[in-house]
Amino acid sequence: MLKRWNALSAFILMLWAGAANAALELFITEGIDSARPIAIVPFKWEGEGKLPTDVSAVVASDLQRSGKFSPVPTDKMPQTPYNDEQVDFNDWTAMGVDALVTGTISPTADGKYLINYQLIDIVRGQLTGGQSKGLSTTGELVLTKDHLLLNNRKVVGDKQLRQYAHRISDLVYEKLTGEKGAFLTRIAYVVIDDKAEHPYQLRIADYDGYNELLVLRSKQPLMSPAWSPDGKQLAYVSFENGQAQIFLMNIYTGEREMISSFPRHNGSPRFSPDGSKLAMVLSKTGSLQVYVLDLKTRKMDQITKGRANNTEPFWDPNGQSLIFTSDRGGKPQIYRVNLADGSTNRITWQGSQNLGGQLTPDGRYLVMVHRSDSGYNIAKQDLQTGAVEILTKTMLDESPSLAPNGSMVIYSSVYGRNNVLSLVSIDGRFKARLPATNGRVRAPAWSPFQ
Repeated sequence: MLKRWNALSAFILMLWAGAANAALELFITEGIDSARPIAIVPFKWEGEGKLPTDVSAVVASDLQRSGKFSPVPTDKMPQTPYNDEQVDFNDWTAMGVDALVTGTISPTADGKYLINYQLIDIVRGQLTGGQSKGLSTTGELVLTKDHLLLNNRKVVGDKQLRQYAHRISDLVYEKLTGEKGAFLTRIAYVVIDDKAEHPYQLRIADYDGYNELLVLRSKQPLMSPAWSPDGKQLAYVSFENGQAQIFLMNIYTGEREMISSFPRHNGSPRFSPDGSKLAMVLSKTGSLQVYVLDLKTRKMDQITKGRANNTEPFWDPNGQSLIFTSDRGGKPQIYRVNLADGSTNRITWQGSQNLGGQLTPDGRYLVMVHRSDSGYNIAKQDLQTGAVEILTKTMLDESPSLAPNGSMVIYSSVYGRNNVLSLVSIDGRFKARLPATNGRVRAPAWSPFQ
């Protein structure tokens, strides 16, 4: 049986619970010196007291974690403009900054907050002097501001400030990269707190660890959470009845349903891209095999066969094939099976072992746990060229999970003799650690877009 597979762990479902006491906290472990400089000017607060959330700081952290941007430290900024008319374009271009985010926040009469913010194209603003000419709908020559890539306003409550900050990050990221941002997403993960009455806990949080909620707890282990495409359900494995069983749970109502309870092992659930099917691993015939269950008809199809162990299925973005880990060649490697005709081919060849594979949303890269002389690390393989790049240097990395836009990977690793969650950008530029304050953290699963 394959070693280090999540299928060998176990979990149990318990009661719906409220907010967890502990929260994740992000620690930056490696910088992004080669990333694109960007200015996130601290938003001007036009009210009394202190804002409950530093919106611009959240935006700067989000963009930094993507690995694509390097926010300019506030003390290095040549100025702190709060709108495009106050920007000295020459000062910013001299620093190599070509984009700037700034804004103001003011209180409203009903106790909410009005956020005005702009994304400014510094290069275009310098070329046009902050304004250019264009034709109106009536054919008249008018002044325009093409350097304003975003010029938005929104009224939000105090509990929505952090959420809307992630929304700003998503819009800025998409405008500057052409790719959808994934900062307004969540993660699910398992915490093992040996001192708690129910030591095994399934929690969800914002992708950066804030707003953590405890959704399941048990005196027995929990494992392998997987999100449904609509973000409303989690599939997971439970041992509450003395063996591995697969359940579905609505994270908003707490309603749950047992999906699979065959003899011996039931594990590694994974929703299809359209949410209509669930891939899973069963051992009812002896060795571990991959199956696909139609969630509407409950028809079950066996996908892999033979004496080898086959596990950790993951869907191709087009839903027409699965990748999976198999020891059919002696040691764990990753294979792809065509669901239409069952044809199977091996896709990993470098390294003594490769397992826990996931495909990026564009289908170009395979992210996996890669074993080499340096140990078990997160790596990516270009499926067009076959080139493998090791992304992490942490110890005993496992359970990688991709952001829905493919820009970041969250995974479990070992730090200070404890299991923690770590984050790495898909290009390896940015690395961070998200340790829990009261337990070992494992099996992260990144949600779809919210």
